[in-house]
Amino acid sequence: QVQLVESGGGLVHPGGSLRLSCAASGNIFNIYVMGWYRQAPGKQRELVATTTSDRTTYAESVKGRFTISRDNAKNTVYLQMNSLKPEDTAVYYCNAEIRSSTLIRRVYWGQGTQVTVSS
Repeated sequence: QVQLVESGGGLVHPGGSLRLSCAASGNIFNIYVMGWYRQAPGKQRELVATTTSDRTTYAESVKGRFTISRDNAKNTVYLQMNSLKPEDTAVYYCNAEIRSSTLIRRVYWGQGTQVTVSS
């Protein structure tokens, strides 16, 4: 079984910073894509950033403020969020496309971590 466990959410003032982490564990054969999505109240879940071995993608709304990085040795992806705005308030979900040791390839989701930007 594969699991994604997130950490690092919380309450921060506008202009502040937070760093989210997501560790994948279990019977992992290979990880293809890791990324972050978010869902604000009353809105659809949206892509924030993803990373593969040769490409990184960001939503326009976070470019220049958020940085995604990945530690392959730890099967962990990070999201450094700087210059946070109230509109960044949402539940942030980790996402990964993983081939397990049974060779089944599928997408996994974390449980979500709340990020609140407020004065």
